[in-house]
Parts: sequence; structure tokens; C-alpha cells
Amino acid sequence: MVPPRDRRATLPGSPDMSSTPAVPAIRAWPRVTGQRMRRLAAVLLVAVWTTAGMPAHADTALQNTPELIRNVLEAVVNITVRKDMKRVSPAAEMAAATVSSSKPDHTAPPDIKTFIGSGFVVDPDGLVVTNYHVVEDAFEIKVMLPDGTVLTGTMESASRLADLALVRIHPDHKLVPVHWGDSNKVAIGEQVFAAGNPFGIGLSVSAGIVSAVNRDIQSTPYDDFIQTDATINHGNSGGPLFDMEGKVIGVNSAIISPTTGSAGLGFALPSNSARFVIERLEKYGWIRPAWIGVKLQQVTEDMAQAMGMSQPQGAIVAWVLPDSPAHKAGLEVGDIVLQYNNQTPQDERALLRDIVATPVGTTVPLVLRRDGVQHTVSITPEVFPRDQWAKQDAPLATERPKIVIPPDLGLNLAPVPKAEKMSLGMTDGLTAVLVAGVAPDSDAARRGMTDGDLILRVQNKSVATPAQVQAGIDAARAAKRNYVLMLVLPKVRPTPGPKWMALQVGVDG
Repeated sequence: MVPPRDRRATLPGSPDMSSTPAVPAIRAWPRVTGQRMRRLAAVLLVAVWTTAGMPAHADTALQNTPELIRNVLEAVVNITVRKDMKRVSPAAEMAAATVSSSKPDHTAPPDIKTFIGSGFVVDPDGLVVTNYHVVEDAFEIKVMLPDGTVLTGTMESASRLADLALVRIHPDHKLVPVHWGDSNKVAIGEQVFAAGNPFGIGLSVSAGIVSAVNRDIQSTPYDDFIQTDATINHGNSGGPLFDMEGKVIGVNSAIISPTTGSAGLGFALPSNSARFVIERLEKYGWIRPAWIGVKLQQVTEDMAQAMGMSQPQGAIVAWVLPDSPAHKAGLEVGDIVLQYNNQTPQDERALLRDIVATPVGTTVPLVLRRDGVQHTVSITPEVFPRDQWAKQDAPLATERPKIVIPPDLGLNLAPVPKAEKMSLGMTDGLTAVLVAGVAPDSDAARRGMTDGDLILRVQNKSVATPAQVQAGIDAARAAKRNYVLMLVLPKVRPTPGPKWMALQVGVDG
């Protein structure tokens, strides 16, 4: 189960600096305390995967759906990453486990694990969007295009809080980018489809409907998720949620489920929030959020009764930071914010998002109630101090692990005793070198080589002595190869005959 985080309703710069700064879209970490259902539910950081019914707006949409899907899939990619688990935090490890590959890499060192996810192209020159938790702590990122081309990716910028990352690849041709839709226009019951890489089996698509909008999964004070009745699978994190016009209306990010499988509760980050973050990351390298310096709480029914209000309305100010924009505007503890910038937010989460998205330096009206009397003040948001923001939002640096490969690859080799040639399966004229032992943590051991195996060829040259095997290994290194190819006759053969085996002699990258 993903551990819950303390997500108090706090604006940036509140006295409690451990609280989360405001951001339009926040990573989906659930609060699993409280009601029995929430104790059972665990938000898994994987993407929405829908399988409910055939999508359509009308007969024409039904007829055009296959062609529409074929076109939009040109912008969807599969992402495979490798992480050094010794360097991964427990929380990040839990998040990474939710997108783990269904095909474990038994050839990697024990602490190196492979994970898979999804993404989509937003710039034809090679900019890909995915969830941050997919690439978090990754020292290697591989992006597979729809045509099967695999390219090395680099995380260009990211927001931990928004759970979004921009990955740069360098294709030899222009890519097909997605077209953005307006998530503010998404309606409950609208039919949608999602694309991604479930279980690492490859690019797949399925369909469902929008179950709810502005969904609060108690992940943060800013939740605004699109809920869909998705059948969620591992590996879809970071993939797009499309409307029936083929436009991206969300980034598939989370599910709630009492198990590791789907319970029909899938959540996508709205496209408008995603675009806000992406555009800020591209322009500034960080979100550069607006900030007014107050702590707010939604007015509950109990609070309203305590204050003599006929019904709960607005967000109450719990703290005002000295010298903050809110302090300069005259806000006080106990004020109730009713409107911001001529808009009436439906809850404090919407208010926080509105504040963040305000152009810095723009003076806007704020309507508040104080002692039963309504007032309008002018407030000018400032930039959140970057050093404080970076502590909670900047992506963490990742170092490539140092993998030591012994000169002999961990192989203890010996000539084949003449008396044992027949018992080892060697026919007349066949030369080979006996594997007398294999280091347990070596690449050879992970690939299944064991004592009693015979090495027949190295780089397609016959070998008869251990020195010849070592010479082949050395030659591969000298040629700057990362692998050496060996023809091996296994001691235990599920199928007759030898097999080719590539053993690592160098470190990728």
C-alpha cells in the first residue's frame, strides 16, 4: 500500500514549511486513514486503462473510431527505465513498484530493476510527457516509438508535486504530437479512451467514460482529477486520456483500489492543469507559481454554524505571513474568502489553483467576509521563493550506478579433459572450453551460465583454451563493445544443441 502523506490545506509560505506549496495539479498520493473504504484503498501510481464499452458521440464517431485511434496512437510512446534501488527512497520505491515491468530483468545486478510506463509526444522535435514517478530516480530512460524505434531519453525538467516530467529524445525525423483538449469542458458520462503500455506488453488502447470531474482523492489540497471507470493496469502511467475527437484531456496518473488491480476508480490529471505545468517547465525550468502567503481551510458545515452562517461558503484564513501579498492587502486571520479575481471558486482547492495560475504582478480583486460584512480588496500575487519551492518540487538528481565488471566476467575456465569429452556431449572435431565455475553475482550467472557448460565460440571464433576465450573478451572491450557474444553448450539442455549468449563486458553509456 502506498503510504499516505500529510497534505494539509496550506498555501505556499505558511508557517509550516513542510506543507505542500500550491500547484494546479498534484501527484496522486492518497490519504488512506479515516473511513473504512479509505483504509482499504491504496492509490497506485499507474495510468488509467479503460475497458468499458464502445466509445461514440454519434454514429459518425462510431464509424470513424478505428481511424481516429490509429492516428492518435502515432503520438503515444512506451517508456522503460532502470533504477538503482539502493538509491531509491522507500516512498519512491513503492511508487515505482506500481509500474514495474511484467518481464523482470534477470540479467541486471540485484539492485538494478527495470520499470515501464507510458508517455506522449508534445513537440515534433522530440519532447515527451510522462508522469514524474515513472522516471524518478532512473539512471537510464529508453523511449520506444510506435514504429518500434528505441531512443535514449533524458529528463529535461520535472515537477515532483504535479507528477509530470518532460523527457527529451532525438529522433531522426519529425514526430507526431498530440492535440490538446479543454479539460474544463469535460462532462460526466462523456466517452473517452486511453492509450499506454499495460504490463509492458506494448502499445494498447481501451475505452470508458468519465465518471466524475474535479475529484478529490485527498492526495493534496489541490486535487482536481478526472475520474473514469477505467480498468487499470501497471505500465500505463503517463499515458494520455483522449476524448472522442482525439484530443488529450488528461494524463493518466492514479487509481484507488483495495488490491493491486483495478476497482474501476481511475484518475487522470486534467489537460489544462498539465499544460500549465508543461508550459511553465518549458519556459522557466520550474512552475514559477504565484503566491499570496496565507493558509486557507474550506468552511465546513460545523464552522459555518459556529460563525452563525446559514450555510458553508468560502475558505477561511487560518494564517497570514508577515510582509506577504495577503498581509499587504489587509487580509486577517478569520477572514472568509468568497471570490478571487472575479471568480467564485467551488472549493478551497479551486481557489488555491486559481492563485497559483495568476500572472505574477497582476493585481486582482478579492472578495472576503469579515465579521459578517463583505469587503473587496486588491491583491498582487508574487513569485513563490524559488529556493523554498525547489525543496518540495524540484526533481532529484540521479547518479548512474558504478557497475564493476571483472576482466574475466566472473568465469572460471578450464580445458576440457579428454576423458570427459564424450560425457560432456562433445563430438569428434569439436573444440570447447569448460566452465568450471561462475561468480554468483556476475552477468553470466544471471543469464543462466553454470559450471559444466561448454563455450564453443567467442565472437563467432572457435575456442579451445581459456586464453582464447579471454582474448575474445579483451577484443570486444578494445572494440568498445558493451557485450561479447558466446556460443554455449549448456550442461542441462531443455532443447538439443547450443545457444548464443551475450555477456556484458562494458557499461552502457
